[in-house]
Amino acid sequence: MTELGRFLATGIGSMPFTSAERAVDVLLLRLPDAPHWPQLPKLGFTEQMEVQYTEGVPCAVLDRTKNRIYFDTSGDYSEAFGDFYAKYEQAITGGGVDASLGIGPDFSHGFHAMEHRLKTQGTQRPFVKVQTAGPLTMTLTVTDQDKRALYYNDEFRDMIVKAVIVKCLWQIERMKPYAGKVICFSDEPILTAFGSSTYISVKKEDVVSLIGEVMEAIKAVGAIPGIHCCGNTEWSIPLEAGVEMLNFDAFGCGDSLALYSDSVHSFLKRGGTLAWGIVPTSNAIHDNPPNVLAEKLEGYFKGLADKGIDRGLLAERAVLTPSCGTGTLSPEDAELVYSTLSDLSKLLRQKYGF
Repeated sequence: MTELGRFLATGIGSMPFTSAERAVDVLLLRLPDAPHWPQLPKLGFTEQMEVQYTEGVPCAVLDRTKNRIYFDTSGDYSEAFGDFYAKYEQAITGGGVDASLGIGPDFSHGFHAMEHRLKTQGTQRPFVKVQTAGPLTMTLTVTDQDKRALYYNDEFRDMIVKAVIVKCLWQIERMKPYAGKVICFSDEPILTAFGSSTYISVKKEDVVSLIGEVMEAIKAVGAIPGIHCCGNTEWSIPLEAGVEMLNFDAFGCGDSLALYSDSVHSFLKRGGTLAWGIVPTSNAIHDNPPNVLAEKLEGYFKGLADKGIDRGLLAERAVLTPSCGTGTLSPEDAELVYSTLSDLSKLLRQKYGF
């Protein structure tokens, strides 16, 4: 049986294709043990990261002329919120996610293409990965009608966090028949800006609480909760928020974890998994074949081993991913990222006897 860790390969989300079928072909070929559904932003506005998860959410306004999403907080939204919270309670108490809060084909061609392919194949993959924009990213980047971030509106912040949870639960519910385990990532690129002057009023304990609420909901339905952050941040935040898989740009800042070695060691000892984004999603992919990336990764292992973390444990609890999504690359380079990732996984599994 394929185990979580041991250089299992999976991906992040976005891909540059305009054909969902082509994207699914690449993913099932290169990530047979842990495919993810492809986010396809080149297919249009509703496939953009934040927009994709707002379908059916109260007060969301999609301005397709300006390609802008915002939430109208100016009117009486009590009835809309009441209906939403009733559906949220239904979802978290095992009654299933109301169809109005799912993700339709117009908002994610990739999800439905992957689901259809897995259903048609009729076999269960060891893992299937799904993803949402995280609660911090959603509330700090999506605004109201006056361009004020929803994070600073307590009612809307809470509602958005619960909307993220519902979107996670819907995906997990739909993919469970095709996976031994579902992995659900909360994508939090905004974490790289934590502590900057722009977000000086955003407190660490509030961030931990927001993320933790989503992680707990994912865990409660038997899925594996993870976070993806495509840059450097204060890594104690996700580690304290109850993540079970931490995904980061190891190609660009793999040595940053050594600053949090005690927290990382505790995380691994309690069963956590580090998902090393060691395969670059830039032009650097042309200069970094699998053997070079393996050497780079093992250098980071050495740095953590020097801090007292067993190398064997690091290998046991290692997943491999691209450093970020491939949506901004050419289709050819995206395919190269995934073939490099697949070959790297095979190389390291053979080397470590997995």
